[in-house]
Amino acid sequence: MALKNRPVPREKPLPDADVHSEGFRHTREARRSALVEDYVELIADLIEDGNEARQVDIAARLGVAQPTVAKMLTRLCADGLVSRKPYRGVFLTDAGRKVAVESRIRHQTVEAFLRSLGVSAETARIDAEGIEHHVSAETLEAFRKAMTAAR
Repeated sequence: MALKNRPVPREKPLPDADVHSEGFRHTREARRSALVEDYVELIADLIEDGNEARQVDIAARLGVAQPTVAKMLTRLCADGLVSRKPYRGVFLTDAGRKVAVESRIRHQTVEAFLRSLGVSAETARIDAEGIEHHVSAETLEAFRKAMTAAR
């Protein structure tokens, strides 16, 4: 454990700048896509529950203001992920459904992996909400293999 005001020494020297920057590029891209994925996944969940995905419901579930949701829905429409109909809810396009399914699979894999480590259900659900956007396909596959091997 590091002492106060003392940096923890690195285990390895800094990697080449191009290699090093790739990790930061990946993280920035994951941050940009995380919000889109959260919205699309939530819209899919609301529709799947037999309800319309209405702006007011999206705002309540994400804990944001309705104008924030309206702005994002405009972006999602422009990106071809959702469509809106006057006086009706929000609907996913085929591209939106694909994003929602991929996001849900990542979330479920991460959550199951955390649970397999002994993390509580509530903490695993919350943590998976952030990790799912940053985890690579390779790491997801490693999670799946580790869970299969543990059985």
